Amino acid sequence: MAPDLRALQTTPKALNVTKKKTASVTREKQVFKPSAEFQRQANLGSYAAYKKLYNESVNIPEKFWERQAKELLVWRKPFKKVLQWDAPHAKWFTGGKLNVSENCLDRHLGTARENKAALIFEGEPGDVRTITYKQLHFHVCRLAHIFENMGIVAGDRVALYLPMIPEAVIAMLACARVGAVHTVIFGGFSAEAIKDRLNDCKAKLVITADGGWRRGKVIELKTNVDKALNDAPSVQSVIVVKRTGTPVNMIEGRDMWWKEAWEGAPNKHDAKAFDSEHPLFILYTSGSTGKPKGVLHTSAGYLLGAKLSSHYVFDLKETDRYFCSADIGWITGHSYVVYGLLSNGSTVFLYEGAPNQPEPDRFWHMIDRHGITILYTAPTAIRAFMRWGDNYVLRHRLDSLRLLGSVGEPISPEAWKWFHKLIGKGRCPIVDTWWQTETGAIMIVPLPGSAPMKPGSASLPFFGVVPKIVDEKGKEVPRGTEGKLIIAKPWPSMLRTLWGDDERFAKTYFSDYPGIYFTGDGAKQDKDGYFWIIGRVDDVLNISGHRIGTAEVEAALATHPAVAEAAAVGRPDELKGQALVVFVTLKTGLTSSDKLKDELRAHVGREIGAHAKPDTVRFAAGLPKTRSGKIMRRILKEIAAGREVKGDTSTLDDFSVIAALQSED
Repeated sequence: MAPDLRALQTTPKALNVTKKKTASVTREKQVFKPSAEFQRQANLGSYAAYKKLYNESVNIPEKFWERQAKELLVWRKPFKKVLQWDAPHAKWFTGGKLNVSENCLDRHLGTARENKAALIFEGEPGDVRTITYKQLHFHVCRLAHIFENMGIVAGDRVALYLPMIPEAVIAMLACARVGAVHTVIFGGFSAEAIKDRLNDCKAKLVITADGGWRRGKVIELKTNVDKALNDAPSVQSVIVVKRTGTPVNMIEGRDMWWKEAWEGAPNKHDAKAFDSEHPLFILYTSGSTGKPKGVLHTSAGYLLGAKLSSHYVFDLKETDRYFCSADIGWITGHSYVVYGLLSNGSTVFLYEGAPNQPEPDRFWHMIDRHGITILYTAPTAIRAFMRWGDNYVLRHRLDSLRLLGSVGEPISPEAWKWFHKLIGKGRCPIVDTWWQTETGAIMIVPLPGSAPMKPGSASLPFFGVVPKIVDEKGKEVPRGTEGKLIIAKPWPSMLRTLWGDDERFAKTYFSDYPGIYFTGDGAKQDKDGYFWIIGRVDDVLNISGHRIGTAEVEAALATHPAVAEAAAVGRPDELKGQALVVFVTLKTGLTSSDKLKDELRAHVGREIGAHAKPDTVRFAAGLPKTRSGKIMRRILKEIAAGREVKGDTSTLDDFSVIAALQSED
């Protein structure tokens, strides 16, 4: 019997029926139970065990989190108070001091783990490196000394623009060791996007590589950094990793090779203790305005959330070899490649390249060769595997796998079942995880071994997480009714603010429902209390797991000399989840052409990054607007999806615009 989340709610509110209840869907009846064999070995092997911990975490949260923090983290100075909550600002474990790098590395020295593989790396060309915890500690200490010799002090910002190579992990941990705040920039971002992020956080140092491998080609990372630094005056130095051997321009007095900086650096470094709320990293994410948001996470609360969730969500064992396919430039790479896994002493597998290089079975080859036991990947990748065909999977054993995970967007029941059957051979539980850059750690998930799984459902809340589905006024809606997903109580790994813009932080996340975190997602609960995530309710698209703000795309298009006006919307896409469609009105006297379409796509790629290039560019003589001049994006979404335009159009200024757009389909 599937658990009923109502049994977990301690102070249920009266339900206010403000919206028509949606019909129950057949898929909610599909239930997959964990095997008895898996439950026997699970870190949390029953629903009763989950319920007991969850009840404690929401009924007496300070007692729960105090115990977890004391047991799981290494403290230099004990904390005095668990939580200070003055909405929307939280401070966790105040008065305490620790070092995040020490919690990921030093704590394992002198134990059996020091000679255990911390990282196993495979590059796209096939090169393999294994780094033990003792060796990783050695590398991080050396880089920490280099930072200090360069004048990097606690609080300075260091930008990382690197491939998925061990040096990226080393650099993150070295920053944490000296108290520098790292901002990792996804390797697919353009020079313009890099520049914006460097200037926003006023980075002092950039660490990059000559290039990285992707689908057999070299991505020229250093070249993009050089372009960005033409207008990023805060950057004083650049460290360059030699990865591909691609010739690059080295600026004397500013640039240095990683290997040369390394020479002569001591291999021991005393980690400094920092306040529990000391900034750990800034990670930029798209918002509903044109300017990316610099999400700030601090030290103790974030680390605790990442460590505790890793232990239970991935059911971690000492013998596991864990592979997360997310790039280091996203929050998944922070929490579930670096901090959560290494603080647990796990072995992490890193892969640099594409899943179909040289053939569509690259993942399955690597899983068999390296004995991977846990695979955490995105629905976009799963849909691509499905499209490439079962034969690429069936030629491999995959018998080392024992747990699968999904991240980045809701997974369809069809993709879930394919993943379970073809990759997991019907024996591996799937942890379908819902969380965000802003939450820092997994928030809703079927903890393996503790609860039945429903394909497509994010399932049940993690410890300390109190999600609710509400209407526009903040009233809870009945089960089966769609509404907005909020988190009613603070949790340790929550973002603290937006870098340099606390006003925007409060307005973005805590103004819709004062004092309560609004996720920006729509969702519903079924009769058993399972959560189903429907998708964004704002103007942020989820394309192949990348969050892309429509306002950011529109702002990029507006800088092209041919564009008078542009609107960006999403349409359903079988592979990507959503595809990006832009409607463009040209300046007077200019004519549309396929060449101009390609030029506009390339322009967005240069301004933001290749991952943000529109899938479709449509020219329009006019855009549907209200009489006050607001673009009616709802209508554009329906047109982009090929659907009939429905709903209220009474405020539309010019009805002929819709007919013109539809006639162009």
